[in-house]
Amino acid sequence: MEIRQLRADEFEIRKALTEFAFQKKWTEKETEERQLLFRPENDWGAFDEQGALLSALLIHTMDVWIQGKKLAMGGVSAVATWPEARRQGCVSRLLVHALETMRSNGQTISMLHPFAFPFYHKYGYEMTIERKKYTIETKQLPPRKEVPGQVKRMPTPDIEVLDGIYSAYASRFSGTLVRTQEWWESRLLIKTGAFAVYYNESNVPEGYVFYHIEDRKLLIHEWVSTNETSRVALWTFIGNHDSMINEVTTTVPIDDPLPFLLADPRIKQEIIPYFMSRIVDAQAFVGHYTWAPGNQDEAIVISLSDSHAPWNNGAYQLVWSQEGQGRLKLLEGDAAKAVTSEQGAIICDIQALTAMLVGNRKPSLLQEWGRISGSKESVELLERRIPERVTLLMDFF
Repeated sequence: MEIRQLRADEFEIRKALTEFAFQKKWTEKETEERQLLFRPENDWGAFDEQGALLSALLIHTMDVWIQGKKLAMGGVSAVATWPEARRQGCVSRLLVHALETMRSNGQTISMLHPFAFPFYHKYGYEMTIERKKYTIETKQLPPRKEVPGQVKRMPTPDIEVLDGIYSAYASRFSGTLVRTQEWWESRLLIKTGAFAVYYNESNVPEGYVFYHIEDRKLLIHEWVSTNETSRVALWTFIGNHDSMINEVTTTVPIDDPLPFLLADPRIKQEIIPYFMSRIVDAQAFVGHYTWAPGNQDEAIVISLSDSHAPWNNGAYQLVWSQEGQGRLKLLEGDAAKAVTSEQGAIICDIQALTAMLVGNRKPSLLQEWGRISGSKESVELLERRIPERVTLLMDFF
């Protein structure tokens, strides 16, 4: 078996595998669009001795917001295998190779949308992003209120304006994509719908809603409010469609407070497990991560295990400066052999580390659930140094 990047002339064989695996035949227009976006250098395949494609996956080169900082991320998608090649280790070898590739590319974190969560758990991925979906009857919508500024429809989407609002909002979460113009054009603006933008009294844009109405149902593709005034103004704008619609559907961050703010909070709510993440290079990631400051320089010891990225395995001293700069220092020799939970060290795998640093899961709860072990003092110190930040991803890949 050979693992290699696809060539430019292999679009058709990749198309055939993708259509089969995801059970969707591309239209002529879709084929033309996807061929224009085809980047063979990002597509990796497992080939047999005769050169036939057995399995493939795509590594997107992206930046993602983590703790208020942009980090390089490898987005894994379009994982597909022909049925005669399944259970032969093709995808396993591709995923391990993908981790090696992402590490060499400086992508310290990876994210994916799983077809099955248990499958990707085996490769060190952990669920980090959940979302809520609301279905709201028109009579349950927030009351319409007068606020300063105004909401204007945007017949021709202005990416510069929209991305400015989006970036200000997205940077508040962990897991949100840093969008490029190509991403806006190829992923967002291809959807059917209309934009409405809230401008404050100084005519500064502070929020937008991207929505579509059909069969008396209003579907919100995307909602971005950078402050409470823009939120109220946009809900008033949506409420002004009450004569046209029976219900509104929208997807929001997991901590969204809307039900508490409604007169009738008995709206339909669904919690949707959405994306998984995994730290690719623990030492590099910890160095880039934005830690909480402390009263002094501090340190704990961590024993980290990673079955599919062996460069992460080892005993480390996790050191923080008073200002919040962190680094993982690999311990060697007798110092590494002496690392045990009985001596206060935190014992965890790459999934637990990802859950804590990317997934907003508290170390104390992971210890309670048996996902990590260590002294109470070390766990409490680690928890103090990890800033709380809600996760969100508004896109799909």
